Amino acid sequence: MRSGMDERMNGYPTPSDGAEVPGGVPTYGADVTFAGRAAVTAHARAADPWRTAGGADLADIGVAIGIPEPYRGQLQDWRERLGDPNAALIVPHVTLLGPTTVRLADLPAIENHLSRAAAPHDPFAIWLHGSGTFRPLSPVVFVALVAGAAPCAALAAAVRSGPLERPLAFAYHPHVTVAHDISEDGLDRAYAELADYQARFEVRGFGLYQRDIDLRWRELRFFPFGTAGNRTRTTGDGGRTAEASRPW
Repeated sequence: MRSGMDERMNGYPTPSDGAEVPGGVPTYGADVTFAGRAAVTAHARAADPWRTAGGADLADIGVAIGIPEPYRGQLQDWRERLGDPNAALIVPHVTLLGPTTVRLADLPAIENHLSRAAAPHDPFAIWLHGSGTFRPLSPVVFVALVAGAAPCAALAAAVRSGPLERPLAFAYHPHVTVAHDISEDGLDRAYAELADYQARFEVRGFGLYQRDIDLRWRELRFFPFGTAGNRTRTTGDGGRTAEASRPW
C-alpha cells in the first residue's frame, strides 16, 4: 500500500531552509527532520532569530517520538544504504517539534512544559505502512502513518505551546523520513522499495533531543504518558530518562 501523498495534495507551500513567515521568525517545513542544519528560533525566545546555537548560552533542541527496535535499525539501515547525508546524525523518528534554538537557561521551564504536555495522554499505536513523498517541492521520501496520525498531531500541538510556541508555515504532517537530500534515482529507489514496508508499535511517550557539537541529535529526557510529574532518573551520560520501562 502506497500513500502517494505529496505536498500539493496536502496544501503545502514550497518549503525552504528558513522561510520567513509573518512576524519575522523563520520556520521549517514539516518535511524537515533533525539534520545538520541551522535550527529555527523558538517564538519570542531568542535575542537574534537568525543565530544558530553556536554560543554557549544557546542549544538546538527538538521533540520527537522515537521508533523502537527492530524498526529503528531497519529504517536506519535504509537511510545509510541510500546514502542519506543525515543518516549518521539522527535516528528514525516522528517529529513533534522540529529543530529549535532556545536559551540553555530556559531548558528547565521547557522540560516542565513537556512533562505537563505528556501527562494527560495515554499510550497509542502507530502503524507505518507504505512510502510517501513530498516531491517535487522537497526531496524527501518517507514512510507513512496509516494509524496514529491524529494522536501525533494532538501531541505536536501541545508541545508547540507555552515556551515552545512557534509559527508553522503549513499544516503538521507526521511521517518518518527515510531519504532526504539524495539523488533523484535514490529517492525513486526509496519510494519503490519501501512501498510495502510495515511496522506496528506502541507509543508510550516522547523524547527531548539536543544537537551536540558533532551535529548528532541525542535524547536528553524521555517523557512518559499518563505520569503527572514524570519520575525520572539520571543516565550515565548526564541525561535523564523515565523510570517507566521504555518500548525500545
